[in-house]
Amino acid sequence: MTDYIQIFTTTEKKEDAEKIAKEVVAKRLAACAQILGPIESTYWWEGELEGAKEWLCIIKSRNDLYNDLEKAIKEIHPYDVPEILAIPVISGNPSYLQWVDKEVAVNR
Repeated sequence: MTDYIQIFTTTEKKEDAEKIAKEVVAKRLAACAQILGPIESTYWWEGELEGAKEWLCIIKSRNDLYNDLEKAIKEIHPYDVPEILAIPVISGNPSYLQWVDKEVAVNR
């Protein structure tokens, strides 16, 4: 089941998350992308404890597309060091996963 992943990335502006979501789905690197927020983030940045409102983008794809997804996200993402985390799917609705396969396979 680890053929499938969910990728998490956060942005300061909703528009940036929307741009990332549309780009990776349009390129068939992902079957779906969801945007949640705003969320509250607390983190260290350049030696300072920071806090910010951010937008979370959750991207559904396959592990074999991760490198292309990371590259596409980095090309768009405004952060110097964007969060790009791939989480393996350990189980899932077989029909949904077939749909993921179908949607990322088009034009590939």
